[in-house]
Order: sequence, then structure tokens, then C-alpha cells
Amino acid sequence: MTTPTSSDGSSSSGRPPLDHDPWAPPSSSPAGVVPRLPYPVPPAQPRNGMGITALVLGLVGIGLGLFIILFWISWLPALLALVFGSIGLSHARKGLATNKAMAVSGLVMGIVGLLIAAGSGVVTVLTVKHAVDDARAKVREIKKGNEKAAAEEAARHLSFGESYTFGDGLKVTVAKPTPFTPDAIAYGHAKGNKAVQVTITVVNTGKQRVSIKTGLPDVNDADGASAELVIDGSGRQKVLTGYLLPGRTAVGKYAFSLPPAAAGRAEVEFSPDAIRWDDAYWSGSTR
Repeated sequence: MTTPTSSDGSSSSGRPPLDHDPWAPPSSSPAGVVPRLPYPVPPAQPRNGMGITALVLGLVGIGLGLFIILFWISWLPALLALVFGSIGLSHARKGLATNKAMAVSGLVMGIVGLLIAAGSGVVTVLTVKHAVDDARAKVREIKKGNEKAAAEEAARHLSFGESYTFGDGLKVTVAKPTPFTPDAIAYGHAKGNKAVQVTITVVNTGKQRVSIKTGLPDVNDADGASAELVIDGSGRQKVLTGYLLPGRTAVGKYAFSLPPAAAGRAEVEFSPDAIRWDDAYWSGSTR
């Protein structure tokens, strides 16, 4: 007589089938139910954003800092790189990020960027200060030059009888003009004008001989008009010319014709070398 078996292989008598493994663990699943395995939990994504941001900002900060004119904005990305790099490094130490090297690089670049920004700021300040100091020095030099030129200009305006020493050592004195009577035949003297004689004394106060290259003066009347040079045959006029030895003196005499209305005052312009030295001026009354 056979014992009927169920569909799952067990005997209806409650006895295990002949092929049953007595050592297998009992099944906890109901008959005909396949057990479900749990789904795998995905690992947490690494938080690498801080390290990447720190690296990018560090590069930007250093790049801007290398341009002197942009140093004033380079400190901001460098400072942010320092902050984000510190946060990224903290995440890496806690195992929340996998780009520790990138965070450290961003942190270091942030520090370097700040140093470059500070150095660029110092260089800019020193450059501007140097430029301002140079500009002020030039202004002072120009002012001194103007003052010196004004003083020299004032020194070249003298009264009759005073002396002026030029740069080559020639000391020049122009005496007060004296009346002059031209010969009957004279060039440059109109009838009714007042003729005056201008006497110029030159002394070489230097240690070398000096050439007198422009020994002819210019005379202006009281109205500022140029007076005519009088030339006659009297032989009383003498033109300064040639070399003058050290310690020697030369005297030049010239006659000029002044109109009656402007004959009361005159100005004499003279330079022993008009190419090298500006004229000196002697003025005063002719009466």
C-alpha cells in the first residue's frame, strides 16, 4: 500500500519524503512563497563641491593678483578659496569627501592669492607714492627754476652806473648817457633830435681771455622805441670787439639819436655774447 504525497513532495501521513534532507534548516516561508531579498542601499555621494570650488577660486584669486591693476578685487576669491578649502578639508577628514588633495590645493592657493593681493597692494601704494613724490619734486624744481629765473631777470635790470657780471666773467658797467654833438655830416641823426653818448666799460674778472662778440648795444627811448645809431666822422665812437685778457679793461662809446618828446629817459641793452648770455638792461634819466 502506498502513501499519497502532496504537491510539495511531503507525505500525507506527516512523514518526510524519502529524499528529504534531515540536516537542512526548516523553511520559514509558507508553502509556495518565494522569499524576497532586501534591495541594496546605494552609498552616499561624496561631498566634493567645496574642494572643487576652493580650487577654482584659488586659481582665479592668483590670476587676478598677478595683474597689479586688479589686486583690489583678487583678495575676495582668494579669501573664499581659503574658506571653502577649509570646509572641503574638514569634509575629507570626516569621510564625507574624496578630494582631499583638491581641497588642500584650493586652501593653499587661497593663502597664496591673499599674499599676492597684499603684495600687489603694497607695490601699488609705493608706486603711487613714488610718482606723487616725483611730481612734487618736479613742481618744486620748476618753482625754484622760475624763482631763479625771476631773480636772474631782476638782476639783469640795473640803473645807469651799476655793474653786471656775465657768466664768462666780463663785468659790464653802462654810464649815464651824456650829450653828444654830431658833426655836420652824420648818419642816423635827424634835425631837432637829442643825441646822447653811451659809454660801456667792460672788465675781465676771470682767469682766461674772453671774446667780445656782440659789442654793439641797443638803445630805447622813453616810449620804448629803438633809437637810431649815429655815425659821423668825428672818431669819438669806439666799438667793443676782439679778445679781452684777464684783468684788462675795454671801453666802448656809441652815439644815439633820441626824438625830443622821448629823450628824457633811455634804456640800454647789452651783452658781450648774445648767443650765450641774455642781455642786461640799464635805464635812467638822460638829463
